[in-house]
Amino acid sequence: MKTWKALAAAAALSLTLAGCGGGAGASDNKLTVWLMDGSAPDVLIEELNKEFEQSHPGMKVDYQIQQWNGIQDRLTTALTSNDPPDVIELGNSQTAQFSSEGTLLDLTADAGGMGKSQWVPALAESGAWEGKQYGVPFYAANRVVVYNKELFQQAGITQLPANREELLAAITKLEQTHGADPDFQSLYLPGQSWYALLSFIWDSGGDIATGQGAEYKGALDTPQTREGVEYYQQLFKTSATSAPADTDEAEPQQAEVYAKGKVAMMIALPWEVQTAAKTNPKITELSGAFPIPSKFPGKTAPVFLGGSNLAIPGGSADANAAKDWLKLLTSQKYQTKLADSGVVPGASQDTSALAKNPVSAAMAIASKDGKVPPPVPQWAAIESGQNPLKDMMTAVLTGQKTVVDATLEANDKITRLLAANN
Repeated sequence: MKTWKALAAAAALSLTLAGCGGGAGASDNKLTVWLMDGSAPDVLIEELNKEFEQSHPGMKVDYQIQQWNGIQDRLTTALTSNDPPDVIELGNSQTAQFSSEGTLLDLTADAGGMGKSQWVPALAESGAWEGKQYGVPFYAANRVVVYNKELFQQAGITQLPANREELLAAITKLEQTHGADPDFQSLYLPGQSWYALLSFIWDSGGDIATGQGAEYKGALDTPQTREGVEYYQQLFKTSATSAPADTDEAEPQQAEVYAKGKVAMMIALPWEVQTAAKTNPKITELSGAFPIPSKFPGKTAPVFLGGSNLAIPGGSADANAAKDWLKLLTSQKYQTKLADSGVVPGASQDTSALAKNPVSAAMAIASKDGKVPPPVPQWAAIESGQNPLKDMMTAVLTGQKTVVDATLEANDKITRLLAANN
């Protein structure tokens, strides 16, 4: 960590010496853009790059697709090199770490020209650090309850669950109708699906951590947070899910389980239906979706708003051109195209394009109350490491610990991790 900070300081110093124009080296008339695999349709980026090059004669865009696996190390190396990319994509939980290290360009003064008034609030928060804006919202996605319309119809469920009690009632009806089938599951709910868990914690008025600036500590040891954990526990037991208590939705891939047609519901991202359709093409027309129900009438549960931000490395040799590229991407034209691809556009509050698909439409409704984890550098390590929230849920669902003991233990771990290198 000390070595990384020293390198970051050196990079920041180099940028300062280079002057306010941005960029530690001379322009090479090539704008290098790093986006992650699957983040945006190729046709969208191709059109954007063509328009950019037409308005910047002599400048070429070198578009490079990166893989999420290992990206943290690749970014660390690239941002402290003499020739970093000019535009990079960061997960919204990664942005605070790189912002705090001084290797990203301060975009506070440029945010207005990049549509800041229309930014998704939660993503804007994740791209800010100590009152300055380093990340520009790219796109977001959140979970909804995906359901099998045929199984619902057979169970006589004509009204979609709109609150927690109705969700439990739907599970009971589904079990009464289909429970004799040993392969049937009313709700496939992995024990460590902590993104889904957060919805119930937040909906109950709880949180995982609270604080301000760099000073955060765990917030799991409250009655409100425990209520959310207990509701998750109730769903797990009532649905008699065969999902493991000690893995998340990726092990096994819940979309593959849903594809078999014997799962009535799963809490999932919209594109998991597309994944399921690769195995069972009929599942697309059988699938609908509704927002995760709230305990409060007329509301939907808050959702974890996963997604990405875009940033300009402090050492970019073409920072001004990079800003122009970001201005183009955050224009309404390309934000609408992003929405057409099935994600919540990060720099636009117009999600009407998502209404074309019932699953995406439910995501758009739920996204209005989107939240992100604590915007602090330490959170990325918590999320990607031995996540205390996952261990907590396994302990609760397997009966190893009570909800009180499990939340206390997880809270202590999160507090210690948030204090690390602070």
